[in-house]
Amino acid sequence: MDAETFWQQFKATHPEVTTNHHDTYAFGSDDVDELAHLVKIGRKTATTSALDLYEVDEPLPFVGEYNVILDGHDQPVCITQTKVTEVVPFDQVTQEHAYHEGEDDRTLTSWRQAHRDFFTAAYQKMGRTFNEQIPCFCEVFERVD
Repeated sequence: MDAETFWQQFKATHPEVTTNHHDTYAFGSDDVDELAHLVKIGRKTATTSALDLYEVDEPLPFVGEYNVILDGHDQPVCITQTKVTEVVPFDQVTQEHAYHEGEDDRTLTSWRQAHRDFFTAAYQKMGRTFNEQIPCFCEVFERVD
């Protein structure tokens, strides 16, 4: 099933949802299927992006926004709703946020290592240099379907 059909079926069974706006995405990692699965089972309820790697015309997630989460084959696996957003320097992301990301052993140490590696590679692709004070866009969400 494609993402738009998935969204329309969600709306049909949730009359309280009056918006047509939603974002559709897969997590930007080598573990796309695993991360989508963690969201689907409710273990992953947060994500982090490097704020300054967003495209100039790319809108940031916002509180209340619905998201269709895709797997590595662009198939929808679930729908989330954004509950909290904040910008925090990389070195100030909290243990609580790392825990809610739901990955590995859920510690801040493993979160920092995985995100340091991911952001370093992403920054290099953009011809930039990662540092521990980059602004991170932290999002907390809830799986709603």
